[in-house]
Amino acid sequence: MTPAQPAHGSSSDGGSGGGSRWSDLERPPLDEGALRRALVRPGSLWTSLDVVAATGSTNSDLSARAAELPEGAVLVAEEQTAGRGRLDRSWSAPPRSGLFFSVLLRPDVPVERLAWLPLLTGVAAATALARAAGVDTALKWPNDLLVTVGGEERKTGGILAERAGDGGAVVIGLGLNVSLRAEELPVPTAGSLALADAISTDRDPLLRAVLRSLEEWYGRWTAANGDPAASGLQEAYAAGCATLGRSVRAELPGERTLVGEAIALDGEGRLVVATEGGGQEAVGAGDIVHVRTGTGG
Repeated sequence: MTPAQPAHGSSSDGGSGGGSRWSDLERPPLDEGALRRALVRPGSLWTSLDVVAATGSTNSDLSARAAELPEGAVLVAEEQTAGRGRLDRSWSAPPRSGLFFSVLLRPDVPVERLAWLPLLTGVAAATALARAAGVDTALKWPNDLLVTVGGEERKTGGILAERAGDGGAVVIGLGLNVSLRAEELPVPTAGSLALADAISTDRDPLLRAVLRSLEEWYGRWTAANGDPAASGLQEAYAAGCATLGRSVRAELPGERTLVGEAIALDGEGRLVVATEGGGQEAVGAGDIVHVRTGTGG
């Protein structure tokens, strides 16, 4: 989800049970009961919602229980102690400083279209944050959320999608820095909604907005049998993608590097890069670095 965050602050005692007198008063715990009442209802995609004070990784926890849980299970942690991102990067942050959650989905779509799920999650999150936090959130292919802090792009969130078990389940995790302060940033290229002058850093309405947006986009995409064009997903991602039209360096499997201009997304969600020699290559896996001015990698 993101490169390593700062060392943990004081131990978390948030979650559904509320905080103690040692809690950070500027970072109140999530209201599990209110979230359930708002999101887990007849006809909703979301079938359960649990908030835990701390866990190693919400993705790992949901994946371990995928066989016994129905589609739509949501697991939220006030603190992750062993959160994982793409390429085995770690994700950790002070307790209650962000939104760290995973959802269990069982999409009935062709397997080759599953690569669109992290992109769909990015579109859903960016749409929700623009509305609920008043922050213009851009998408860096394939799984990062960017905000502008002091005129520079900063990474404020990341997405990790993983197959779970043999039953077609997919677990999608999202980590989002909400109230992270400047002195808590792990690297200069990190950011948070607070540092991007969000109109709200109240995590309860932000989480509700993101999950409702994810439900809407997932419903549209699955109704179209996972077709990114028919569902509007391909167009929406391209419109919000900060990577397109940029010079990029792709660090590919096998220690290969590709440099060129990101010009399009193909039907499989891959990034199409035009190389200096006049060729084009579709990148489906790898680490993308924006090399044009004014951006972090």
